[in-house]
Amino acid sequence: MTMETVAQKGGKRAKNRQRTAAAGPTLTLAETMRQRLEEAIAAGRLEPGSRLDEQEIALRFGVSRTPVREAFRLLAANNLVELRGRQGATVRAISPHALVEMFQVMAELEGLCARLAARRVTASWSAKINAIHERLVASSGDGDIDQFYDINQEFHEAIYEASRNAFLADQTRRLRNQVAAYRRRVTRMPNRIADTLREHEEIIQAILAHDQERAHRAMRDHVNLLGDNLLDFLAAFG
Repeated sequence: MTMETVAQKGGKRAKNRQRTAAAGPTLTLAETMRQRLEEAIAAGRLEPGSRLDEQEIALRFGVSRTPVREAFRLLAANNLVELRGRQGATVRAISPHALVEMFQVMAELEGLCARLAARRVTASWSAKINAIHERLVASSGDGDIDQFYDINQEFHEAIYEASRNAFLADQTRRLRNQVAAYRRRVTRMPNRIADTLREHEEIIQAILAHDQERAHRAMRDHVNLLGDNLLDFLAAFG
């Protein structure tokens, strides 16, 4: 996919982010570029293994090559991009075996978020999470997988927030961003949307009941690749 498509896909939200970045004195141009490229990678608009052309990106976004080069370095530090000397930068591709291992770790991190949320959740959070879930249910019949995925991320972010552990939330988010393009593929697997809605309901009930063990287990099983889901996921790489 070309960088022109990536730039166009940002749409109105990208413009809003630009205005916000311009207003924030601590956000550098390189960091702004990193955010936009990271969003494109997470959304699958820049696919794993694709080459990132420094000059083309600079032209598309109307910046010099220096902040683009620095953005590549920042992305590489977060394991989203590989720098290959004269070959330039490519979006990091992850092997199926490594992905399964990463999903296992992510399942435990998200499970811990749910466990802490069950301990620390406030009464006002109930209305927030139920509203997100209702939007997710509504979007499930639209056939728009990307919209469903985006709302699903809001659900998980709400649980990170409810854990009230900023360090845990940050580490979970970092790992999630590394596997985001592949996690989106999981959403496209047969019956995955229906399973997601059912699993979310169980997670919500466990957290609101302050049942820490159940919340941890429900979230861990929701994120992890188990049984037929694992086989289907591996088959996609065949």
